[in-house]
Amino acid sequence: MDLHTVTSHRLARGREDLALGPGEALLAGGSWLFSEPQPEVSGLVDLTTLGWPDWEELPGVLRIGATCTVLRALGAPWGAADALARASADSFLMSWKVQHVATVGGNLALALPAGAMISLTAALGGAVVIWTPDGGEREEPVVDFVTGAGTTTLGPGEVIRAVDVPTASLSLPSAFRRTALTPLGRAAAVVIGCGRRITVTAATTRPVVLDVDDLDDGLAAVDCWYDDPHGPADWRAHVTGLLAHEVRAELLS
Repeated sequence: MDLHTVTSHRLARGREDLALGPGEALLAGGSWLFSEPQPEVSGLVDLTTLGWPDWEELPGVLRIGATCTVLRALGAPWGAADALARASADSFLMSWKVQHVATVGGNLALALPAGAMISLTAALGGAVVIWTPDGGEREEPVVDFVTGAGTTTLGPGEVIRAVDVPTASLSLPSAFRRTALTPLGRAAAVVIGCGRRITVTAATTRPVVLDVDDLDDGLAAVDCWYDDPHGPADWRAHVTGLLAHEVRAELLS
């Protein structure tokens, strides 16, 4: 979609270029930004010219750059977690074209309940690396960063730089389950087991982490079931329970 209100486009080369003026918005892949009218946006600041690596293997973590596209992220050295990465991306029902342009940082910032990179990185214990406007940096677990459907802890002037996934989590025993109202529908519930953690997304407004040893009490305490055209809240709660028990059984087998 053409954004008829946009009259300027700046290429970011450094952190100083990320200070937004009136009406400016950050642009990465643009798969959502250009999908609907943005009448309040008059200028774009392009993050893709910052030269961030798609991924880096740092001490103890696999760092996925915020401007890395979903398709490129699927090629990262996930190790044993490679199947989880691909299953998570497929659950969001992105076309190949969207995967080619949609970015990891954009997926996290948009905070859709069924966000593919949210499901994956939350399940693997990932942390969002955030640049603050004062030139500093902070990290926050993905499960805390996403606070609801379309809401995060990002403050004014803050920019997602990357998401760090602990290297140790990539080799843990894992299991994946999903369900949808239709065979080719967007996931209504995604349940991922990794080690002793079971993470629920898509069925809830924010990621929920459960302990395999306290699963029933954990499920009973969930207070953020999601309700939208992809499934009512009571049905999502029911099927999530079934999937979570399947995941626990697979992890403990």
